[in-house]
Amino acid sequence: MRKKTFAAAALLAAASLTLTACGSSADSDSPVSVVSEEAGSDKAATVLDKPFEKPDLVLTDTQGEKYDLREQTKGRPTLIYFGYTHCPDVCPLTMNNIAVAKKQLTKAQQDELRIVFVTTDPDRDTPKALGKWLKGIDSQVVGLTGDFDTIQAGARTLGISIEPPHKDKNGKIVSTHGTQVVAFSPKTDGGYVLYGEDATVDDYTKDLPQLIKGENP
Repeated sequence: MRKKTFAAAALLAAASLTLTACGSSADSDSPVSVVSEEAGSDKAATVLDKPFEKPDLVLTDTQGEKYDLREQTKGRPTLIYFGYTHCPDVCPLTMNNIAVAKKQLTKAQQDELRIVFVTTDPDRDTPKALGKWLKGIDSQVVGLTGDFDTIQAGARTLGISIEPPHKDKNGKIVSTHGTQVVAFSPKTDGGYVLYGEDATVDDYTKDLPQLIKGENP
């Protein structure tokens, strides 16, 4: 089922977002994610006329330590994605695409870049579980968990819609979350570039060097 919806990100980017249900139906514990994707554009990156302000989020990292997003990423190129470790497809694909592209950068560029994964399923994604999952993708990725309401409010400031995980009528765990990746400039700390779930390894490989400099891709 596909359904049209409009969010803040769509309005700022002058693009509509569509909701798509996806996931595995192998068993009742298999999660299904309802995700949003940007439509109507051949280009992976959408440069926003009005950048987002970086969310004022203080959460818990995979070491169990407090992590102040604004403070820890200030003046650094930063990619932020909201997802969850039980996601069967979109979340691991997105994170792996970014991780593969990151390996094409110089070591100095890799060290400068901050990739932040914020869980939309904090009850299951404990710091330990989140750390284990991210270790299989890229150990440098910052994984954050915490209070769901806080996470939801932070995502909303970026026009990303997420809802508490729940079981559908078939007993499957359903998580509704936007799949946009937002890139923040090291020059202004503003979120000025938006990527949909269709962004590929090649797209990120081409764009990351520009994003690290705070330039338009």
